[in-house]
Amino acid sequence: MKSRHAPIALAVLLALAGTAQAQQQTYKIAYIDPLSGPFANVGELMLTHTQYAIEEVNAKGGVLGGTKLQLLQFDSKLSAQESQSALQAAIDQGAKAIVTGGSGSSVVAALVQSVTRWNQRNPGKELIVLNHSSIDPEMTGKTCSFWHFQTEANTAMKMKALANYIKKTPEVKKVYLLNQEYAHGKQWASYGRQLVGLARPDVQFVGETLHPIGRVKDFSPYVANIKQSGADSVITGNWGQDMTLLLKAAGDAGYDLRYFNHSAGSVPGTVLAVSQAKLGQLTWVAEWHPGQADTPRADALAKAYKAKTGKDFLAPRIDFTPRLLAAAINKAGSTDTVKVARALEDLSFDSVVGPVRMRGEDHQLLLPQVVNTIAPVDGKSVKVGWEGTNYGFRTDAVYTGNELAQGTDCKMVRP
Repeated sequence: MKSRHAPIALAVLLALAGTAQAQQQTYKIAYIDPLSGPFANVGELMLTHTQYAIEEVNAKGGVLGGTKLQLLQFDSKLSAQESQSALQAAIDQGAKAIVTGGSGSSVVAALVQSVTRWNQRNPGKELIVLNHSSIDPEMTGKTCSFWHFQTEANTAMKMKALANYIKKTPEVKKVYLLNQEYAHGKQWASYGRQLVGLARPDVQFVGETLHPIGRVKDFSPYVANIKQSGADSVITGNWGQDMTLLLKAAGDAGYDLRYFNHSAGSVPGTVLAVSQAKLGQLTWVAEWHPGQADTPRADALAKAYKAKTGKDFLAPRIDFTPRLLAAAINKAGSTDTVKVARALEDLSFDSVVGPVRMRGEDHQLLLPQVVNTIAPVDGKSVKVGWEGTNYGFRTDAVYTGNELAQGTDCKMVRP
């Protein structure tokens, strides 16, 4: 005699099976970066780039023939402690990958260390970290981790590109080093002395200052010190409000400086700040810049992105970070983290800025770098204005990832 409860039990089992299958068809990615505080605009830009790419991957069927990528959002508040709390929440919610980079190298390095410890203690529940903007060379050097992948050119690569350009710029004679007081700021100064010094032994370094990150409201005293030194140029790793307020203070003082920076031009508000200062030349380096010639794929992506989000597209590397992950999952034929990490090693990817390769020995992506300067639109070298101004970006030099590649101290420990 059949139990009258059998059909109900069968229905419950089928429902549970359906739920389990649905969960299996979602691959969760946790975004951990500043969404509040002085660098919230940077975090929001990075989030929108990441979201757009994930939506495109999903629109094309996701990965493995139907598994969709799901983005979880967490505010790092630019704090290592807050990022640790976000990491634990991401783990609790089933994340298998972390996308980060806008919180500063020290915060991201702490995240990587925590993920590495978690993975050692929890085999079968591992996560990987995809870092698109924190560029401390140590993260792919002495402190490298099998679970960390760097999708941006590191500090040494960017400074080498700038040094190559400064070598051909004789008007740079006296340089001041002004940087934020944290790991990356100190390294930007150190590599500036080292690589620019090698490229141009005649350059004089006339002063050096570190300042608190995100806490200086008026850079006038710093500008006064730079002026007193007689510098014509500043090597600064400042970004976000620390860059825009520096530009404002120098403009207010009538000081026409050259600035050499890693990525400030890709941060909202920087072009506007240069146009308002009306003095100074900000030269920075990135994988692409808006208005760059002969980049039809990046241009098409920027146009589609603007049409969908209403926002300006600035960072192809952030867009292709989740796309690289999707390519690795498909290459591995699995969402198992160890297999995906191995598939990422030496993965070549045809990005919108050209071929890129994730170097297996240290997990440093080799990608092109464009040295460019924020300058007035002239119809020739600068054809497009930005941020509602008549200032845009002038291409000064282009280098391949292989031309800028550095040696590594990484001693990779693999599972």
